[in-house]
Amino acid sequence: MWGWFVGIGAALAALGFIASANLFLATMAATYIAGSMMFAGGILQLVHAVGVRRWTWVALWTLSGLLYLSASVAVLYNPAFAASLLTLLLGYALGASGLVRSVVSIGWRGNGWGWLLLSGLISLSVAAIILFGWPANSFWVLGMFLAIDLLMQGVMLMSVGFALRPRVAR
Repeated sequence: MWGWFVGIGAALAALGFIASANLFLATMAATYIAGSMMFAGGILQLVHAVGVRRWTWVALWTLSGLLYLSASVAVLYNPAFAASLLTLLLGYALGASGLVRSVVSIGWRGNGWGWLLLSGLISLSVAAIILFGWPANSFWVLGMFLAIDLLMQGVMLMSVGFALRPRVAR
């Protein structure tokens, strides 16, 4: 069983390295995948709308499905613009998250408050880098986040796999 963790982790880490080799391609791939998932979500919401009994809920689920489909078509039609918007939203989300963690850490002062403050300040710094570089950095930021995430997931799974490996008595 441990071998599966190591093998899948190695594959994910390799995908992270491949994604890091061409951040633009990784960004576009992530945008297409997000658009495709939104399209599937819209179809599923429309299917769900058919099974709902009350007419008002049918209308709401249908509207929700159509909005999802519309957004997915916009993403798939112009993935560069979608990547730009997603990068902007990522910058704002990281900034908000960093601000909240920083404020909480200052007000809390319990064990580990310094680490929480450091985490918040790092998020604020990354948000500033993203937002001040926008829109020029829109073609590589999402790809970089994808590459780092794949690499970290791979390393984590390999670590778990090696920890699960049976010890050989000598």
